Amino acid sequence: MEKLFVCDQIEPLMRAFTPEQRAESLVLTTQQLRDGGPRPSVKWLFSTWGMAQLTENEIRTLLPNLQAVFYGAGTVQYFARPFLKSGVRVFSAWAANAVPVAEFTLAQILLSNKGFFQLSRRYRRDGYEKAAAFGDHFDGNYGARVGLLGAGMIGKKVIELLRPFRVEIWVYDPFLPEEEAKRLGVRKVELEPLFAGCQVVSNHLANNAQTRGMLNYHLFSKMGPYATFINTGRGAQVVVDDLVCAMREEPGRTALLDVTDPQEPLPADSPLWQCENILITPHRAGSQQKEIFRMGETVYTQYENLLAGRPVQYEVTEAMLRTMA
Repeated sequence: MEKLFVCDQIEPLMRAFTPEQRAESLVLTTQQLRDGGPRPSVKWLFSTWGMAQLTENEIRTLLPNLQAVFYGAGTVQYFARPFLKSGVRVFSAWAANAVPVAEFTLAQILLSNKGFFQLSRRYRRDGYEKAAAFGDHFDGNYGARVGLLGAGMIGKKVIELLRPFRVEIWVYDPFLPEEEAKRLGVRKVELEPLFAGCQVVSNHLANNAQTRGMLNYHLFSKMGPYATFINTGRGAQVVVDDLVCAMREEPGRTALLDVTDPQEPLPADSPLWQCENILITPHRAGSQQKEIFRMGETVYTQYENLLAGRPVQYEVTEAMLRTMA
């Protein structure tokens, strides 16, 4: 048996890979894999959310002839390094998962520039006249300035989706070469002018030690009085108390959080719940339901290409992990 499916979340695994793809293969949890002893016949490992976090020693012992991991989901940060250090290739569906995240972000950007999140609440609370007057603070999308933190796979997809709307895009990304910024049609800037100069700021930074806690009061306080901060990246990059303080200081500001610190479920006593201009969704920007199949299909195609000697895509390297979300 050359193929093995290992995952601690069986439902998304069933959605990501078809019965035909799983035919004549074992489906195991991490504990079942550890308890079952060495499996020298396994060359290919498939998974999605809930992938086994194995040590280098476990990989060498349990899967001595493993050649590649095909991960039908986005970030591989939490499991990939021991596999790569063991000489196992890793393929990820990060490009497929970037699509719904970028679509989710696009919708929030467009609605933010129209004042939707503020106006829907104020219309209910204050009535038509006051809400309509408040709407004059929002200029709409044509010619609006949008700031993106990070121009990785998701950031680039957001840039692509924004093109038809004729917005001006500013990007903060230390790893983005100037030539690439010009090709993308964006302006590369530092953090402070981006927060100060954009109507909407959307976070897509890589998740690493350098970016954790990077987004603080010094930056949030520079946002305009009717600006919006969107986070579909990682909650730990935001200093929660600082964001809450900045939102309370300017009630016309809005924060749209699909990720939080701590991670979901967000505790009932989190200060984020206490701000009416902070809107929180339960981490739904990424692939869900039918979209999950697209991720499995993406990496299974790479498996078929590898077997057939065709070119492959979406392979992850150790160098890439430094800048990936």
